Formats: sequence, C-alpha cells, structure tokens
Amino acid sequence: MTNYTKLPAILLLADGTVYHGKAAGKIGTTTGEICFNTGMTGYQEIFTDPSYFGQIMVTTNAHIGNYGIHKEEIESDSIKIAGLVCKNYNIGYSRKEASESIQDYFQNENIVGISDIDTRSLVRKIRDQGAMNAIISSEITDIDELKAKLASVPSMDGLELSSQVSTKEPYFYGSPDATYKVAAVDFGIKKNTLRNFDERDLYIQVFPARTSFEEMDKWGADAYFISNGPGDPAAMPYAIEMVKEILEADKPLFGICLGHQLLAQANGIGTMKMFNGHRGLNHPVKNIIKNHCEVTSQNHGFGVIPDEVRNSDKVEITHINLNDQSIEGIRVKGKKAFSVQYHPESSPGPHDSRYLFDDFVNMITSEKTW
Repeated sequence: MTNYTKLPAILLLADGTVYHGKAAGKIGTTTGEICFNTGMTGYQEIFTDPSYFGQIMVTTNAHIGNYGIHKEEIESDSIKIAGLVCKNYNIGYSRKEASESIQDYFQNENIVGISDIDTRSLVRKIRDQGAMNAIISSEITDIDELKAKLASVPSMDGLELSSQVSTKEPYFYGSPDATYKVAAVDFGIKKNTLRNFDERDLYIQVFPARTSFEEMDKWGADAYFISNGPGDPAAMPYAIEMVKEILEADKPLFGICLGHQLLAQANGIGTMKMFNGHRGLNHPVKNIIKNHCEVTSQNHGFGVIPDEVRNSDKVEITHINLNDQSIEGIRVKGKKAFSVQYHPESSPGPHDSRYLFDDFVNMITSEKTW
C-alpha cells in the first residue's frame, strides 16, 4: 500500500464557506460543482459513472474505502468525479476480492479529495442553498488564492460535457449472432447498461457522441439507445437534432437520464438546472401506466420542465417522482420511443427498474406505437 500521511486540506464553497479537513488521494487542487449522493454502498461505481464528470462528490455514508477497490465493478475506463469529500476515508479494506486500497486507486488516477469534515453540515448547506461550485486543495492554504481560482470555474449551467467522456471510436458489445442490433449513442454510457442489453440477446454498436444519424443508420440497427451523461442538455443542439432524425425515421428509441432530457428537447420540451438534483439509490418513482412503484437509482442535476411536459401534445407522462412530483418518464405519441430520468441498470442500486430493458426489447418486436 502507498504510504499515506494525513496532511491538512481545505474545501472552499462558492458562497465563501470554508471547511478544514485532511487530504485524501493525490496532493493537489481540484474544482467542480459540489453535489452529494445518499447511497449507502457502491462508491466505486459512483466514482466511475461518467455522468459525474466535472463534479465534486460528497458521500453521505460515513465510511468510504472500507471494502477496497475491485476492478470488475468499474462503470467506465477511469474515475470521472472531479474530487471526493467524505467523513471517514478508510485506507484499510476488508474484502478479499479487492485488488487495492482507495488511496492507491486515487493516487494512480490523480484524484484529489478531502476527509475528516462534517459532511452532515455540508449536505444540509447544499440542500438549503442549492448546488454550487467548490474547490478542494491540499497544496494551497491561502483562502484568497483559492477564492481567485474558484471564481474562474464556469457554472454547470450551459456546459457541454458529454463529448469529453464519450468513446472516441465506435466499438461493439455482445454477440454478433444476437437477434437484434441496437445502436447506442455514448454520452457517458455505463458498462452495466451494456451488460443488460447483452443479457437480452441484443448486439450493440456504441457510437461517439457526435455521430450523425446518417452514419449510424448505415449499420442497419433495429433500434437506438440514448445514454446517460454529464452536462446541460440544452447545450447539445447536435444531439437534439440527431434524436429528431431517429424519430423522423420511425426507429424504436430508448433513452435514460440525459437521453430522457434529449428526447424531451427533441419534442419541443425545455430542460432546466435543478436546485439540487437527484443522486442516490432510494428514489421512489411511480409508473402511472402500469400503476406500480419502484425504488430507483438516480444521478442527474438537470430535468425536464414539468409544465411543458404536461402541456405537450407530443408526449405522454409515464413515470412520476413521488418525492417532488418531477417527471421521471415519457413516451412519444405515435412513435416507438420512450425514456426515463433514472438509471434502470442500477449499478449501484436496486433492481426494480430492470423491466425497462425488457420493455425496450418488446417495443422492438411489436407492431404497435403509442
């Protein structure tokens, strides 16, 4: 295990609040929008979820690192969070299958973090005042210097980030002998999403974010998938146009998270930056079509504008968040196209929503539209 000494570190919020703690991970400085996740497990999957790109993650669970790092549980090719804030940073780990400690992992991936702070106080502040930018440093102790660096960090509102985490070249996943072919647009796709498709006899070609519909259509896909990803959907006109073209071609389409927001935008429905967003493993959602509830895994800081969805003559609401009544799912009238705001691949999280992958397969094979 890499030698580790708990050096002092500082967390500074955009509103001027300062927290003093101990360095975690690489010694250095990092910036991003600060947010929190309420999940009690799955920290490794959270670290590697591309939807968190550009964000400093606060974990509400008191212990992080206690079961180590297992290479089979990563959701992308690298850590995507901009930094970590936690209460107890555990170097020692208990799981036999783990290959390294969180400290080794963070140092190898150049991730800066801070521990030993009152995360309950910090989360209450974010809940009350909303998401804001922040800076962590274990090398700069001058608060004025940190404030100057933080002032130059752009707001997440208006940022296009998905093309930065997307694959650079197309690749295949699953068996070429599968019954159906699905073109998946990678705005920050997670590995467990691809596993769920493969388990349902789907052969996937994953395309870079800025691929045109015309180029994807040459492969002859039976359906299209629009993935999750980071950033502001309103700053992605190229993606909105691509989704419109898929709909115009009457191709079956399934979107999650950012893909949900892009489907809404393609139907003239606006999106908005949320006060806090939804990030955790226990968000209750009601499927109003099937009249059942599910516990869902969520990670998003933007959402569709509820009144614009309700007033739209192009889409129908399928899912509602039972905490705040936000729109969690839609389907397009007269098309084979639907989306949800949450993560049915649920890695980490409950498996209540895996049925959506089955619904997607059934939609491909059905002659019916909505």
